[in-house]
Amino acid sequence: MQPKMARILAAFALLVTISGEASAQRNAVEAWDPSAREFGRLPVEPSLPSDARNSTLDALNKILRSSRLSDFDRSIYLSIRAYQLNRLGRQTDSQKDIAQMGKVLPTTWQLVLSSTLPELAGGGDRAAALRTLDSALQQKPGDSWLVIAQARVYMQLADFLRALGLLNEALAGSTSPADRRTALYYRGHAHFDLGQYALAAEDFDATLAGRTTFRARLGPLLWRYAAQVRARRDARGLLAKEIGNENLSDWPAPIARFLLGHMPAGELEVAAETDEAASRTNGKCAAAFFIGMDALRRGDKRRAREQLQLTQARCPTVSELNWAAASELKRL
Repeated sequence: MQPKMARILAAFALLVTISGEASAQRNAVEAWDPSAREFGRLPVEPSLPSDARNSTLDALNKILRSSRLSDFDRSIYLSIRAYQLNRLGRQTDSQKDIAQMGKVLPTTWQLVLSSTLPELAGGGDRAAALRTLDSALQQKPGDSWLVIAQARVYMQLADFLRALGLLNEALAGSTSPADRRTALYYRGHAHFDLGQYALAAEDFDATLAGRTTFRARLGPLLWRYAAQVRARRDARGLLAKEIGNENLSDWPAPIARFLLGHMPAGELEVAAETDEAASRTNGKCAAAFFIGMDALRRGDKRRAREQLQLTQARCPTVSELNWAAASELKRL
């Protein structure tokens, strides 16, 4: 389902781009397992001027009138329209779309909304995203996926304490391994961005549970490395133990190869620019952050500061890498 949602969100971004209403950055959106995404992927960011919003809504209305949409596709478009209606101050109509999502996908509608709203919030109207999520929580109080989505929006606003409280709530209400892993992953980021590195490392470690492939484990492993560096632990030794004999050729695995001392920083930067998967997912963003983390491990604060500033410049504001870089720069 995730690739289909990515195509729909990309199509929506293309829709507003072609109509001259906004510029939209597009790439894969795999929000159901955010820690398995490649680092630094660009979100869909439809930042629409006020005089263009009605025409965009008209386009969504036209799409939703089609009888050919699958239930999943319809739910995605309803989630986007619910957000757009909230931006226009039409909260009642927005609530109707959320209710319709519940009829279309009775068991997973909240997961769809949780996946789309933080990405759409990256366009700048985070208040509308939070209002939409509040409406959804009125229909399903305490749902962990919706609470996680709220936390993600607050993290975009750098309100990590608020996000931490919400993620604790999401963990308490989790009903499956998937939502528990996701809540732990984002709570690890909240702890990291608050400078609570030991707790962050514990959460990133906990979110490894149930991940059976190296690709699924790599994201948490790299973030745990960063947390352990800042907690002044043997980050490299534990990473080497976890990596073992895994193939480190496919992006973003070269980041791990660099952190283990088997690739110079310059070679990692070249890979981040020339590797097809890295280019597709803004690999330069992740490369800068982890070069900065390696500099901190070595005690080179000047180099770390340069790389973290570069991370901020390269990474979108919905990216965990951007949040971490901004938080670290305040502490250097």
